[in-house]
Amino acid sequence: MKKIRLQGLDKDLYQDTLSNGLSIYMLPYEEKNNYFISYATKYGSDVTNFILEGKENSVPLGVAHYLEHKMFEEPSGEDPFTFFSRSGSDGNASTSYDYTQYICVGNKCFPENLRYLLQFVNEPYFTDENVLKEKGIISEEIKMYNDLPDYKLEMKLRENVYHTSAKRYDIAGTISEIKRITKDDLYHCYHAFYTPNNMFVLITGKFDVEEAHRIIEEELGKKKSKPLPKILFVKEPKKVVKEEETIVGDVEIPKIGFAIKVPKKSISLTGLECDLYLNMLTTILFGSSSEFKERVRQDKILNDIYMEWEDDAEFKTFYLLASSTEPDRLLSEIQYELSHISIVKKTLERIKKVWIANEVKMIDHVDKMQNILFDDIIHYGDVVDNRIEVIRNMDVKTMTSLVKKIDMSEVSIVKMMQKKNKEIMDS
Repeated sequence: MKKIRLQGLDKDLYQDTLSNGLSIYMLPYEEKNNYFISYATKYGSDVTNFILEGKENSVPLGVAHYLEHKMFEEPSGEDPFTFFSRSGSDGNASTSYDYTQYICVGNKCFPENLRYLLQFVNEPYFTDENVLKEKGIISEEIKMYNDLPDYKLEMKLRENVYHTSAKRYDIAGTISEIKRITKDDLYHCYHAFYTPNNMFVLITGKFDVEEAHRIIEEELGKKKSKPLPKILFVKEPKKVVKEEETIVGDVEIPKIGFAIKVPKKSISLTGLECDLYLNMLTTILFGSSSEFKERVRQDKILNDIYMEWEDDAEFKTFYLLASSTEPDRLLSEIQYELSHISIVKKTLERIKKVWIANEVKMIDHVDKMQNILFDDIIHYGDVVDNRIEVIRNMDVKTMTSLVKKIDMSEVSIVKMMQKKNKEIMDS
């Protein structure tokens, strides 16, 4: 077991890899009372086509999410939520485009909860009946989300950005695709991707490292690994599907969705460096202390704003979602910022100091460190032990070089207008 010093955070993380390829990461806290356990597979909704044992496989959209739901089905009839609640703990799960994770959060019964979490994820129980029952539940879930304006806006934006990527679809899939999912699909994908060499356990908080390692070894050490499937992706064109579209929604204030599609091959930085610089760029342009934010606040044309960078197999995509009483004027302000990028050293250095301070603060929060370490493992293949140093070394020259490689013409815009406004426009 390796001990890894998290630089600048005064904390040691313990890492080990079992003989079957399962990775273990543990960050113990003596001064805390709570703990956070994740048992995860690097398998998400992105994966619909793959080669396994020389045979090409194609499964319906939404299988990874469907599988996550059905893992909580137990032969005894008692679901894991009931088990965890008896100790005042919370059990849950989530699926993204990149992973599926099962979690337990609590402050009591750590050994029992860890052992149970590992056991139920390793014992799938799918029947024709319980798989059929779930179709209606997930279909209703999708219908519910389709009625939410923010969700509708984001999904329309994804459709207009991606041609072939599974990220153009919701993680849960579509109702028509869900109807095709069978018990055999679930077992097939479970055995292909829920294998030790594609999974990891991450624990943060109050627990005994040696005890946790022993339980993981007992429960998972004898599980055999299998050759991992080769994931098949259809090449994604550089151009967006549609540059602009207006839709209607049940909104009091119009909304806009704005996306930029950036080819990864044009960026000669490590994964972590790339993400830090891209996030720094959009923070400088649109963050809380930006000139843009000050202008639109003074002009009262921005109600709220959300932005993030997304990682796809071939692209980095920037999403900005906002609401505004004057959407066209807000869009003009966004496009003005993107066409007049000027990176000043003073601004870069100021944000670097804020980021470093935030990194230091994070170490006091078990859940936040869990999320940071989890994202590191998924996106960079391992925990990042020198993030503060990488932030400290960021410079204007590299940022300016990166900006020159971003093609601002590959943009997609979706406006969501009130129904009455759309009717006036169409008349």
